[in-house]
Amino acid sequence: MNTTVPKSALDFFKKLEKNNNRDWFNENKKEFKAIEAQVKEVYNAVLANLNKHDDIDKLKMFRIYRDVRFSKNKLPYKTHFGGSFHRTKPKLRGGYYLHIQPNNESFIATGFWEPAPADLLRIRKEFEMDDDVIREIINEKTFKSVWGGLVGDEVKTAPKGFDRDHKAIDLIKKKQYIFIKTFADNQVLDNNFINEVDYAFKAIRPYFDYMSDVLTTDLNGVPLIQ
Repeated sequence: MNTTVPKSALDFFKKLEKNNNRDWFNENKKEFKAIEAQVKEVYNAVLANLNKHDDIDKLKMFRIYRDVRFSKNKLPYKTHFGGSFHRTKPKLRGGYYLHIQPNNESFIATGFWEPAPADLLRIRKEFEMDDDVIREIINEKTFKSVWGGLVGDEVKTAPKGFDRDHKAIDLIKKKQYIFIKTFADNQVLDNNFINEVDYAFKAIRPYFDYMSDVLTTDLNGVPLIQ
């Protein structure tokens, strides 16, 4: 199994950025499919590593074709590879994402992109009741050195039913609970890249374990899943 991102992948997307049209892509589709097959091996290697310390039920690699129906950007093709790794539900929550793009725009992300309304409310209620545990996890020295701070969209003041002056309002007003780690092109092409990715994914586990516990219990700690 090939475990190194080929330089041709970044080079191809740089050319596609300048020629993002169907004629050019169709002329170069054979090259793209060969590159895509190589990169899929990298994603599968990341999946194999993840399953050594987590339980992933599927890998989903996204297609290069953009859905332009409701977008002002009508360019037909993405200029990156993207793939998500889904933890086995219902007991395991959260997800992993790997994004490969030239010009130092590659990154990995973990967390909760679009929590279901019931899950979002449960998370907010947990932080309203007690924010000490989550802060201890995300501010732990090693964790923070790998992932930095929590990011994600948020409401302007406070969600309906929550006090805007609550001491955990910085957490409560978030609509997403995500961590992102970026990589330069030379890091992506390095032979050790998938190991660096796996190291970061391992480091997120205290966060996932805690959030999974929150989302599978009620506010009294009673399990919702038997």
